[in-house]
Amino acid sequence: MIDINKLVQEAEYNLINEYKKIDEICEYNSKKVLDAFQKNKVSEAHFSSTTGYGYSDIGRDTLESVYSDIFKSEDALVRTQFISGTHALTVTLFGLLRPNDILLSITGKPYDTLEEVIGIKENKSSLKSFGVKYEQIDLIDNDFDYDKIKQCLQKNNIKLIEIQRSKGYSTRKSIDIYKLEKIIKFIKEIDENVIIMIDNCYCEFVSKKEPIELGADIVVGSLIKNLGGGIASNGAYVCGRKDLIELVSERLTAPGEGKEVGPTLGINKSLYQGLFMAPSVVKASLKVAILTSYLMEKLGFDVEPKYNDVRADIVQNIIFNDANKLIKYCQGIQAGSPIDSFAIPSAWDMPGYDDKVIMASGSFTQGSSIELSCDGPIRSPYIAYQQGSLTYEYGKLGVVKAITNLLEDK
Repeated sequence: MIDINKLVQEAEYNLINEYKKIDEICEYNSKKVLDAFQKNKVSEAHFSSTTGYGYSDIGRDTLESVYSDIFKSEDALVRTQFISGTHALTVTLFGLLRPNDILLSITGKPYDTLEEVIGIKENKSSLKSFGVKYEQIDLIDNDFDYDKIKQCLQKNNIKLIEIQRSKGYSTRKSIDIYKLEKIIKFIKEIDENVIIMIDNCYCEFVSKKEPIELGADIVVGSLIKNLGGGIASNGAYVCGRKDLIELVSERLTAPGEGKEVGPTLGINKSLYQGLFMAPSVVKASLKVAILTSYLMEKLGFDVEPKYNDVRADIVQNIIFNDANKLIKYCQGIQAGSPIDSFAIPSAWDMPGYDDKVIMASGSFTQGSSIELSCDGPIRSPYIAYQQGSLTYEYGKLGVVKAITNLLEDK
């Protein structure tokens, strides 16, 4: 019989150096956030609320300045009118692309929920239905296909290149900051005018640098992931070049109105507070992911990334090669959650996905994946995608519960 508590103690002893690396990144990013708050003179007045059109919302406008400083971008759009990361990506793509423009993905097929947005799967409201063309270049051995990218850029007039950093429900590795920096430089040397858009979901504050600092033109992410710190109840952000942000904002609201409208309805304080807490919450999420990787590998399961790999995001993969084990592990995560711990998740047909998906998320915010959660499509090789945790201690308890539930099934 495996003594889980003893195994956890062993893991924590052996992970001291890995945890120190995460602490250093957290301290660096915490200073970045604090400096941005202080530079923009954030005060209690910025927690005020607007309704209706949302004209002259100083809290909203100042928050967007804070985001610009953190991301080193010319401008930012941070709005609760974005329903999700997918919605923010959709608005950005529709804002920047026009009929006959070419959208190129160089990280293979994007996340499942973008298939109908692009038109990979037929939809009368897709980019394809508006005449936007789509091309795709797959990764080779978890790195970019530089030759094909060069050929494509020289042959075609590519308007926008999309790079999805996190792996989604694929089996590839996520794109770390070093690979991202190299490919951005490579692209810009061939075509300095092409727009490089980064899907940064799950990746914020995992490294010391963000994509705009590396030369990306625009970056998109969700507030119920890393940057919401588990406090923001919805929303997303888009940071980047001022001219691009203007186009995106006019697609979100209306031409001629753009960033000038958008009521905050009393949510400003939670967006500021979530951002302030985000480096620490990301730190907790990373430590829980590293602990999970170590424990599950010791128990004989394949994991990605390994506990000592360079991390690109907060997602930890566990490859079960068994549908029942995937389900049992996710049910254990749910049982170790603070909300709906008594619920037993099962696989179901989720909108936007081809396969049945099991999702465990006993979270305070529906769908939040900065809180400890675990999900995966019911398809071979039956991978669990675990992410998040508001604190290390709660995450550790949840993972122990999941492992216990898994082993009891033997």
